[in-house]
Amino acid sequence: MPDLPAVPLWVPAKPTSEELKYADLPIIDLSLPPKEFLGQVEKVKTAMETHGFLFCINHPYSVEEMTRMFSIANVPFTESLVPFEEKKKYEGTMKVSGSYQGYKLREYWHIDKGVRDQVEIYNLNRDISKREHPTALRPFLPEIQDFARNNHVKILHPILRLLALGLDLPENTFVEMHGFDSVGETYVRFMKYFPRTEDDEVKSGGVWLKGHTDFGTITILYSQPVSALQILGIDGKWRWVKHLENALVINAGDAMEFLSGGMYRATIHRVVQPPIDQRTAERLGVYYFCLTDDDVKLAPLVQNPRDRRFESGKEPTMETWRKERTSRYGQTELKKSTDTGRETVEEEVVGGAVVRHYN
Repeated sequence: MPDLPAVPLWVPAKPTSEELKYADLPIIDLSLPPKEFLGQVEKVKTAMETHGFLFCINHPYSVEEMTRMFSIANVPFTESLVPFEEKKKYEGTMKVSGSYQGYKLREYWHIDKGVRDQVEIYNLNRDISKREHPTALRPFLPEIQDFARNNHVKILHPILRLLALGLDLPENTFVEMHGFDSVGETYVRFMKYFPRTEDDEVKSGGVWLKGHTDFGTITILYSQPVSALQILGIDGKWRWVKHLENALVINAGDAMEFLSGGMYRATIHRVVQPPIDQRTAERLGVYYFCLTDDDVKLAPLVQNPRDRRFESGKEPTMETWRKERTSRYGQTELKKSTDTGRETVEEEVVGGAVVRHYN
C-alpha cells in the first residue's frame, strides 16, 4: 500500500466532566453475523418510532482511521491551508442551485435576534468528481471517495434493511432507492463550529443551530467529544446526546418520515453552546448525509391515514424536496407556529408541507 499523504493532526477537546441530562438511546451493533444483525429490527423500529435517533457501534473504521479522517476534515477550515480567498472560490450556491456542494461559510444562516451562525461547512457529493475542490484537499480525495462508498454500502445499506423490515417491507426496499452511482445529493460533510461572542450567546439563548429536522432519509454522524447536540423528546424536553468513542449517531430525516407514512420520526435536534469546560473548543464534525436517488417520489410506502403530509399524487421527488429545503434554510422569514402550543416554534411552508423550527 502506498504511503498516505501527510495531514496535520487534529486533536479534539477532552469530553466534558459536567453532569448532563443525556437521552437514553439504543445501540445497534453493525458487526453481528447476518442473522443476529437482522434480529435488531425491533430495536431499530422502536428507536425510530420514538426517538428517531440511535447509536451504532463496530462500524468499519478503527479509532486510528477516524483520527485521520477527522484530521482530513479539518483541512478545509485551516486558514494556512485554505485561505479565505480560496474558500470564496469554492463557495456553494445553496440559495440558487439548492445544492450544498462546496463551502457554506460563516454567517450565512440567521439564528435569532440578528445573530448569525459561526459554522463553516464543506460538502462533497459522494461522487467527488462532480466539482473541483480546494488545492489542499485534493491529495485526500481518494480517501474521501472510499469513505463515502464505505458509509453507503457498509453502514447506510444495512441500516436501511433493518428499517424496511421494521415496516414489513421487502428487505431491499430502501436500499434500491439509495444507489451509490445514481443521480442524487448524498454527501460527505465536514463541519466546524467556532466559539461565539458572549453577546451573541445572550441574544440567541445559547442556541447555535435551531431545532430542526434533516431533509434526507438518514444522517450518519461520527461521535466527537464536544457536547452540543440535543434532541427533543416526545415529552417535549431537550436532552443531550452523549459522546461514545468511535460510535455513530444515526437519525432519521424528513424523507424517511414521508416514505414510512410517519411511522419513523424525523428527529428534531439542535446544537447549543457547549458546557463550561468545553466552551472555548472548536467543534469539528464528520457526517454522511443520505438522500434517496433524485427521482424517487416521497410518497408513503406504508398507509397511515393519521399522517399524510402531502395530498395524494402530489408528493415531491427527492430532488424537488432537497432543493427547496436547501435554498430556503436559514434564509427565509419564519412565522410563529399557531397550533403547537409552544411560543418558541416557528414554521414555514415548503412544497406544500409545514416545516417547523424550534428555538
